[in-house]
Amino acid sequence: MMRRQNFFLIVIVLVAMVAIGCAAAATGDSTNATNVIQVSGSGSATGTPDRVQLTFAVENENIDVKTAQSDNAIQMNKVIDALVAGGISRDQMKTTGYSIYPVYQDSTGLLNPKIKSYHVMNSLQVTIRDVNQTGNVIDISVAAGINNVNSIQFMLSDEQAQVLRTQALKKAVTAARTDADTVASALGVTITGVQSADISQGYTPIVYDNYVVGASTAKSAAPTPIQPGDLTVTAQVSFTYLIR
Repeated sequence: MMRRQNFFLIVIVLVAMVAIGCAAAATGDSTNATNVIQVSGSGSATGTPDRVQLTFAVENENIDVKTAQSDNAIQMNKVIDALVAGGISRDQMKTTGYSIYPVYQDSTGLLNPKIKSYHVMNSLQVTIRDVNQTGNVIDISVAAGINNVNSIQFMLSDEQAQVLRTQALKKAVTAARTDADTVASALGVTITGVQSADISQGYTPIVYDNYVVGASTAKSAAPTPIQPGDLTVTAQVSFTYLIR
């Protein structure tokens, strides 16, 4: 009999302890969920691009596919040699595309197409570390045989992007804290700490597409003017502040 009473007493005590623990946990969760202020802030920093990527192409056609391929290779090699002579190292250049496809005569029917010629295209990407040389590199390439500039993309080096990112983040954090202080003051509460923080950032390179080289461009003696403009790095932060 005594053992049974002791057993029931232990069960009652355990149930009571579990109930008290659940109540305490619920109270703590409620406090953490309620006594907070959630704010977001944004910041930006602007700088001048210090990197540029040019994508060139040599395009040609010939009725004989081997001749078209050979002519294209000779022309592209002249371009690469001219760029190296102009101060661009080979590790700043890479092939980004190569294609060969038939060009059909317009007058032939769909059931019996007749090949007019073969089109060959070789694309070369050049990364320039001195943005001021962009126009000069274009002129060298065109003079050597490039007949299509697919894109000009101004960018930031990793080092400059990090500097601007730091500036943008500081502005975003300051903006978020200012808003949080304003809300806390209006509510008559005090900020005691940070519960969580989320950060995002990014920038978009400036891209100019399809700079087509015509006959007049290839023969022009005037240097090609290229103005990169500025790039803006943005940062977005979200904070959950603890208050009491």
